[in-house]
Amino acid sequence: MARKYFGTDGIRGATNVSPMTAQMAMKVGMAAGAHFLRGGHKHRVVIGKDTRLSGYMLESALVAGFTSVGMDVVMVGPMPTPAVAMLTQSMRADIGVMISASHNPFADNGIKLFGPDGYKLSDDAESAIEALIDSEVDLVPSAQIGRARRIDDAQGRYIHFAKSTFPENLRLDGLRIVIDCANGAAYKVAPSALWELGADIVAIGVTPNGTNINDGVGSTAPQTLAETVVASGADIGIALDGDADRLIVVDEKGAVVDGDQLMATIAASWARAGRLAGGGLVATVMSNLGLERHLAAQGLGLVRTAVGDRHVLEAMRARGYNVGGEQSGHIILSDYATTGDGLVAALQVLAEVKRAGAPASEVLHRFEPLPQLLKNVRFAGGKPLEVESVKAVIAAAEIELEGRGRLVIRPSGTEPVIRVMAEGDDPGQVERVVDRICDAVRAAV
Repeated sequence: MARKYFGTDGIRGATNVSPMTAQMAMKVGMAAGAHFLRGGHKHRVVIGKDTRLSGYMLESALVAGFTSVGMDVVMVGPMPTPAVAMLTQSMRADIGVMISASHNPFADNGIKLFGPDGYKLSDDAESAIEALIDSEVDLVPSAQIGRARRIDDAQGRYIHFAKSTFPENLRLDGLRIVIDCANGAAYKVAPSALWELGADIVAIGVTPNGTNINDGVGSTAPQTLAETVVASGADIGIALDGDADRLIVVDEKGAVVDGDQLMATIAASWARAGRLAGGGLVATVMSNLGLERHLAAQGLGLVRTAVGDRHVLEAMRARGYNVGGEQSGHIILSDYATTGDGLVAALQVLAEVKRAGAPASEVLHRFEPLPQLLKNVRFAGGKPLEVESVKAVIAAAEIELEGRGRLVIRPSGTEPVIRVMAEGDDPGQVERVVDRICDAVRAAV
């Protein structure tokens, strides 16, 4: 059943426009608090945020909602999404909240919820909370209203956690690293963790002003990072996104290394150490066919899921894998975290570079990706993928690519767009196939 407020990753939208308003945030706090009021213990919620100007507004509204139903609130300020997940679990909170729109522009914001185990909420839990949002939630008597406080040691707790995931027998001494924090949630913790592990740090994207998050910096805009790596003579560049659950790397030559290459690097390292669970990794349908072929050559498998780190994590938990992620840089290492963690993934990549004693350009480019082309077709309404003429063109394209490539066509989960992606050994064929399908969709709508 379609949900009214929750999308693929919480509630998200333009701020001060429904549903991302202060009024809605307060209702979410009331509803989520009421849903998790179970048992006679004193209930607690951990709230973190990124650096968007609207974070102050939404944080205050959420605090009002949670305390009105009797929950105590612990505010940790700007912190990565995975840090909020970790703190929710380690502080024995009943629920965790991250206020962020990830890699979106500053004018957007979002609310992500975590359960007491640190995992994102199930569809059933989100549906139950939606029902409470649209109903009257019981408020507690005055004497039972929750208390709210800020804690000062949250950053230190997360830095200590992140450093604990780095191999004890290694240090980053001798590595010059450019770290790009996207003017976002990790602008303090990521440079500190890398420096404490011995690296020589050049930090960019660490001067947030409320409106510059993801603006020309971060994992979705790696050009600034690439230029800085080359200009400063750095060994490697690390780019996080606004809430630091995504990682993209730049090698010493300024070449971008995407999530597929990073997952291949980590999987090979863990397989060599005998710690890769499941005999491979989990990725989405968008990961390059070159990754699948590369893993197969090493005797490793690839399980594909629908787009979204949530689907990746579900498959990892169900099938017993401990490495998974997305081409875009969401990398989940379940030995350490319950969600994607850009800094923790970066530390595993840096450990492999350090062990190899070779340039990042040699260590991280594991396979030659197949030519891949993605185009979007916007439509006003209807279901164009169910039109017979479109189905016929898609079927013909699948036959044409069989054995030589792959086709992925899906509606966007956030906007009225059909995404058409093809990849294959012949780039000309890939382009022709994508264009034919896009033309068919346009004609149908």
